Amino acid sequence: MSNHQKRLSVPNSWPVERKTATFTVKAGAGPHGESGVPLLIVLRDVLGYADNRKEARYALNEDNVLINGKAVSDEERPVGMFDILAFTEREEYYRVFPGEGGRLALTAIEADAAESKLGKIVSKSHVPGGDVQLGLHDGQTLVVEDDQTYDAGDSIVVDNETNEVVAHFEYGEGALVTAVDGAHAGEIGEVDEIQVTPGSAQNNVLVSQDDGGFETVEEYVVVIDENFTGDDE
Repeated sequence: MSNHQKRLSVPNSWPVERKTATFTVKAGAGPHGESGVPLLIVLRDVLGYADNRKEARYALNEDNVLINGKAVSDEERPVGMFDILAFTEREEYYRVFPGEGGRLALTAIEADAAESKLGKIVSKSHVPGGDVQLGLHDGQTLVVEDDQTYDAGDSIVVDNETNEVVAHFEYGEGALVTAVDGAHAGEIGEVDEIQVTPGSAQNNVLVSQDDGGFETVEEYVVVIDENFTGDDE
């Protein structure tokens, strides 16, 4: 299989210029599915820390680049929504956050905020022993005790080292959310109303903002808190 991806056909979330060249790097297997952006693109096109694949490989072999607390050596490793990037030698830390138009963007954060990451619960199932397994938006699975109340649509903050849940944000009216896809990707507001749609169609979500609001589908919203808005910078 080719290691290249045509720029014109990359997902809208990829932060690359589409007309500067024909090809770009192809994402390897890993989290986030087709929306995952290869780490090389982040290092080369977003941050400018490498001019080419060779330089990126050299930097990664130094084990100074961490994603969600783990050193990464594969420049094709997919990076996606709410991942935490740490450049230990530079003492720089970033959260991947939806930018304008749905493109993935990097938000600078403090070192202590880089110790955990946000995940949207997309599935919930019982496992042998009575515990519950949660499936997160990036493919991560997490087993929690049955007596803890989590629902699909909620968000949790997971410690990168221990995999323990350190915060839980419930999805519902009044929740602070961000849109991660669609026409309003990157916008933040409070859930004003959840309109349940009969059948298999997506529920509609009405989100209010200080200067108005927007409507999107339930799949596109993720519950956050003020620490994820960038106001703490």
